[in-house]
Amino acid sequence: QEVGTSWTKSVSDKGEYVRKASQFRSWISNDKSSNFAAESGRYHLYVCFACPWAHRALIVRELKGLTDAITVNVVDWHLKPGGWRFSPDKPGCTADDVNGFNTLREVYTSVDPAYSANITVPVLYDKKKRTIVSNESAEIIIMLNSAFNCVCGRADLDLYPEEFRAEIDSVNEFVYNNVNNGVYRAGFATAQEPYDEAVTKLFNALDDLENRLSTRRYLVGSPKSRLTLADVRLFTTLIRFDWVYHQHFKCNLRQLVDYPNLWAFTRDIYQLPGVSGTVNKEHIRKHYMMSHTQINPHGIVPIGPQLDLDKPHDREKLP
Repeated sequence: QEVGTSWTKSVSDKGEYVRKASQFRSWISNDKSSNFAAESGRYHLYVCFACPWAHRALIVRELKGLTDAITVNVVDWHLKPGGWRFSPDKPGCTADDVNGFNTLREVYTSVDPAYSANITVPVLYDKKKRTIVSNESAEIIIMLNSAFNCVCGRADLDLYPEEFRAEIDSVNEFVYNNVNNGVYRAGFATAQEPYDEAVTKLFNALDDLENRLSTRRYLVGSPKSRLTLADVRLFTTLIRFDWVYHQHFKCNLRQLVDYPNLWAFTRDIYQLPGVSGTVNKEHIRKHYMMSHTQINPHGIVPIGPQLDLDKPHDREKLP
């Protein structure tokens, strides 16, 4: 997840960015007797539109028809000393409607007063028990996919089908190590060697994914591919690539638009019902360019590039 203003604590002696593990790892179940039982209206998401990890949760919430069952609050895109805060006066941002706090740190410390680890988004919060269920995005989206089928609008949509879980997990591991986290390893590197290594692995992986998507619409499934969590997890990095990572994180060997299949895939996912509403270009661009002052000290936000995300993708022709 976004590491906030404490990002330097995640850089090794070799100048390599090392992501820290999430601290809250409970699970929601469709078993009514469980400690965290799936119920409509009980759970809440704290997110940032700019954050790719939080974006995963927003997309799955939309795809599964959970917008009425799970409420959402959006933190300020501008990450300043003190961490994520609520700024309801800013477009696209909200107040904390659940606890009335001013900062996300208060949400964490209300659950654990001694909490001293990173304050990250997304946060899946239990309004009944007034506690954090999870701040691990990879696990939150699995819960949103399956635990809430009793209250969601799309119980028929399974983004993590059992017959393809091994393949999904394999693709996710590859994409996470080389792409999702790869852009951060490049952008937050403080020495040439780890930067070079991260960028090389990133573009080798993008080349592999470009080839994979040349013969299939989605990343997983055979003989016919199908939409899964693997596609969601790749999309949230790709949608930010040309707007942010190419220039801000120096991932500039190629742009996303230079990859015909990856670019069309990104438009395909973007055009799925509900997904475009989870993409806030201004929050994305301003967050990175104005929050990471160690990378962009003057906070200048580039005007471009302009991307036509509504352009037909023609990927429905692929298996």
